[in-house]
Amino acid sequence: MLPFLRRRVLSSVVTVLGVLVIVFFLARLTGSPASLYLPEGASQERYDQFNRQYGFDQPLWVQFLTFLKGAVQLDFGESIWQQRPALQAAVAAMGPTLELSAVALGLSIVVAVVLGSIAATHRFRAADRLITLSSLTTASIPDFWFALVGVLIFAVNLRMLPTSGDATASAWILPVLTLMLSPVGVLTQVVRGAMIESLTSGYVQNARARGFAPARLTYRHALRNAALPIISVAGDKAAGMVNGAIIVGTVFAFPGIGTLIVGAVLNRDFAVIQASVFVVGIAVVLLNIVVDLIYAIADPRVRIS
Repeated sequence: MLPFLRRRVLSSVVTVLGVLVIVFFLARLTGSPASLYLPEGASQERYDQFNRQYGFDQPLWVQFLTFLKGAVQLDFGESIWQQRPALQAAVAAMGPTLELSAVALGLSIVVAVVLGSIAATHRFRAADRLITLSSLTTASIPDFWFALVGVLIFAVNLRMLPTSGDATASAWILPVLTLMLSPVGVLTQVVRGAMIESLTSGYVQNARARGFAPARLTYRHALRNAALPIISVAGDKAAGMVNGAIIVGTVFAFPGIGTLIVGAVLNRDFAVIQASVFVVGIAVVLLNIVVDLIYAIADPRVRIS
């Protein structure tokens, strides 16, 4: 287990460092922060003072080395926009995004297991066809499209739900439903396929011959055998769910890391951009490692490979 974990950690560290390097140079393509924060007609002396204060007067390679040294020490500098440590702002914003992702993923798995099991036990009947058609449809449509349509229907036209914030339970409904739709579609099909294979296995057929109730056969015996592919796909969706929450959270002005990143880009706050990407990268990496460990525990062949 330890070599497996060591390989995953090392490859993840390289990935995060690579992303940080790319973000460092891309952030500086947005322009000079001084031209945004200083008033029009400010003197050259004010520009020089501003750039000196935040280190922008140094050559780019010096800024890059300073950034790498700070990243190793978890010091991403001070936010020009929010006037506080950039890493502190990013960590604070990441909490609501992870909560949103966890709620959406948990509900997605529950709904997909129920729908996939119903489709598998009613194979080729009307319920199976309806669930299959619905899941394939939701799995093929992008999140942001659902978000925009949801805002238009439930917030603008029907005025049933708020379009932004996280202060009330109703404010979570549209973001959670938007994040759920695509994972539910994919996971439902995975559960359906795995359950059909499991329900036709000799082990379950033997249990059926012994008179086990259909519900017990489905949810206790067949579902347990079908767990591995469900865990695998749910793990992939978990990482994608965090990225989706960043985009969806931005559409709904959810006070998470997505809204923070957009604000940082608009305000040319390089420190917050870099710290936010770092925090998101670490969160996704840790999530992937946890999923890999769960899968390795469930299937020992993963450790060998």
